[in-house]
Amino acid sequence: MVTVIAIIVVLGGLIFFHELGHFSVARMFGMGVSTFSLGFGPKLLKYKRGQTEYALSLIPLGGYVALVGENDESDIPEGFTEKDSFALRPAWQRFLVVLAGPVANLIMAWVLFTGLSFFWGTPVLLPDVGGVQKDSPAERAGIMAGDHIIAINGKQLEAWEDLSQIISESNGGKLEFEIARPDGETLNTLKFTLQAERSTRKTIFGEEETAWLVGIRAKGNIKKRPESFGRAIVSGFRETWRMIDLTCQGFVKLIERVVPIDQVGGPIMIAQLVGEQANQGLAGLLALTALISINLGILNLLPIPVLDGGAILFCCIEMVIRRPVNRKVQDYAMRVGAGLLILLMILATYNDVVRIVKG
Repeated sequence: MVTVIAIIVVLGGLIFFHELGHFSVARMFGMGVSTFSLGFGPKLLKYKRGQTEYALSLIPLGGYVALVGENDESDIPEGFTEKDSFALRPAWQRFLVVLAGPVANLIMAWVLFTGLSFFWGTPVLLPDVGGVQKDSPAERAGIMAGDHIIAINGKQLEAWEDLSQIISESNGGKLEFEIARPDGETLNTLKFTLQAERSTRKTIFGEEETAWLVGIRAKGNIKKRPESFGRAIVSGFRETWRMIDLTCQGFVKLIERVVPIDQVGGPIMIAQLVGEQANQGLAGLLALTALISINLGILNLLPIPVLDGGAILFCCIEMVIRRPVNRKVQDYAMRVGAGLLILLMILATYNDVVRIVKG
């Protein structure tokens, strides 16, 4: 039951904020909205406020905001006028309305990451040595697994990230490590001098890259750093940007075939992940929701007709050539985009099923 509720709340929340982005900017420009629906298909619940009908529909795989004149400028429902028409507005206004959905998802992720930092603290990977590579500069100098690195070249370390940055920027120069080493119930403070060497390592996408390394890996110890509200806002923005960058890299690596196509996941995998995190705690569930929200926002910005990115592309072309893109071209592109999206959904679902079967 917890899993089912979590899936409904997470996916419903993501869809709601996405559509709320479109709705809010459309109303800000005075455009008419005939329907705001969570889900597709037959309407289970509905009520009307003003000229807009708000609905909860049967198929929970998305949602929509039906703008007046969205598909046909002559389609003006009863109670609306031409001044309410989306199609008759300048391209820049339509551009902002369409863009608002994906942006709302990115803002939602920022709010969630900010809340996580403020209420739970920012997770920090500590500079504790978990392992030392054989015949590496660290091993030759005498560094051992279990050592806690206090400072490098006199600079105090708070996180493993600080250590990585100093080593990568050393360009092979001398590095003086100050280390705390457990000895029974006491800690001995030791100093070692070594030089990083150019070596290869694998990225999170499995590619090899060359970097300055000393041959140590993190132990994986994490502490939560308390944050003021102001610092939490900054931390939330930084984490959101990091995840946006990582997501964009992931899409690029997928196109380049660096990431195997069988790694693409769909609704089943999302539901599984949400269920797992829901049973482990609220913080993990919120972090996953933020990550899914970013993926949803970036996915919708891809320049594929049917997605928001396709409509944004058409608006940009119109602003450049000073006239709308030919309707037949748009219709054809929409059919191609719909076909691609269906194929992607089939692929993602197939991958999900194969993962379940393999266990």
